[in-house]
Amino acid sequence: MSREAKTRSLFSLTWPIFIETLLYMVMGNADTLMLSQYSDHAVAAVGVANQIIALTIVLFNFVALATAVLVAQYLGARREQEAVDVSLVSLVANLLFGLLLSAILAAFSEPILRMMDLPAELLDEGTHYLAIVGGFLFIQALMMTVGAILKSYGFTRDTMYVAVGMNVLHVISNAALIFGLFGLPALGIQGAAISTAASRGMAFLALLALLHKRTNIPLAPRAFRRLPFHYLRSLLKIGVPAAGEHLSYNTAQMVITYFITWLGAEALTVRVYTQNIMMFVFLFGIAVSQGTQILVGHFVGAGRYEEAYARCLKSLYSAIAISVLLAAAAYWFAEPLLSLFTDDRSMIVLGRKLLLLTIILEPGRSFNLVIISSLRAAGDVQFPVYMGILSMWGVGVTIAYVFGITLGFGLVGIWLSFIADEWLRGLLMLWRWRSGVWMKKTMVPQAKMA
Repeated sequence: MSREAKTRSLFSLTWPIFIETLLYMVMGNADTLMLSQYSDHAVAAVGVANQIIALTIVLFNFVALATAVLVAQYLGARREQEAVDVSLVSLVANLLFGLLLSAILAAFSEPILRMMDLPAELLDEGTHYLAIVGGFLFIQALMMTVGAILKSYGFTRDTMYVAVGMNVLHVISNAALIFGLFGLPALGIQGAAISTAASRGMAFLALLALLHKRTNIPLAPRAFRRLPFHYLRSLLKIGVPAAGEHLSYNTAQMVITYFITWLGAEALTVRVYTQNIMMFVFLFGIAVSQGTQILVGHFVGAGRYEEAYARCLKSLYSAIAISVLLAAAAYWFAEPLLSLFTDDRSMIVLGRKLLLLTIILEPGRSFNLVIISSLRAAGDVQFPVYMGILSMWGVGVTIAYVFGITLGFGLVGIWLSFIADEWLRGLLMLWRWRSGVWMKKTMVPQAKMA
């Protein structure tokens, strides 16, 4: 049996998520950093391909997100059998969905990248990377589902340990397959893709073993014969709107990336390098939002709404403060950080300007990370979607085109669009949380009071 997450502090839940998320980001940056020593073109090709992969992961994530919410609420209400049933149904659902989308990416990788208007000199390398990583992306779907279950049970350290092992394996195999170490052929971008897929496969097996060890969820084949598929309705009720918010964001980012391709391969590459640094800046906000989601889900399931309300706001203040400090540090060390990726002076100067704007951007992002996760944990998933679509497209994409392309501000104009979008959505989310409407959205209305 698992420990109840609601008896644990935010810090005890969050620090393993912080390390785990950091390591996942390192995994993505390992490809970029190592490939930057191989070819700047390879970096740009992987950057665009990863936009497609990120969009696909969002589609997988709707089941994982809904699973995390329902499992946390059922555990908070002390209804463990329902938590087990939801977990089994979600594993099967995401496996089937993952296999379908993986097959599409493997079969249509080149047409998809052509639709993204990837420059001709990058198309061949991008196609190889997307076909391999995308073709095995169903493993990521299963990893996300198992990870969501373990975290909702409170076992955030276990998923962290798996991330450590996966990254060690990924870095070693990356170096070996990209550059041809240990007698292996130098495969370049294809080697990076094979390394990514293989390390994810090993990580999934480890997560599955931990799920069997840590919970009472049965994984024998007979456990899947008569699944209570009526839980799919609840999963979809939470997951589809939640995925809609993420899907809208990632689709908008793809459109903005399309705009950046008009600025040339150099601008595309600077965007990849700068965002790789920015990912470490908003890492703390991601970790806090996930830890807060677990606690809020348990509190809401137990009917402890005042504690859920206070927990979200305390987490928000912490996330804002740390994000500003980290963004300022990234700007202060911009030149040495960007020099890790490139020695092109014009790229470094432009990247430094973007990191300065990030100091304004990141507090706005913290509002969205923490409060949207809390709203989702309470079952209030539709409002973030509606406001997200309005802001991401009406403000984000529009300003990116006007300032970045029409007025000629380039990537600086693109970053201004990110700032406007994040702050507008963030303030709207804060208003929603303070309104208390989410207290009526729980998926376990008959929960027992703690």
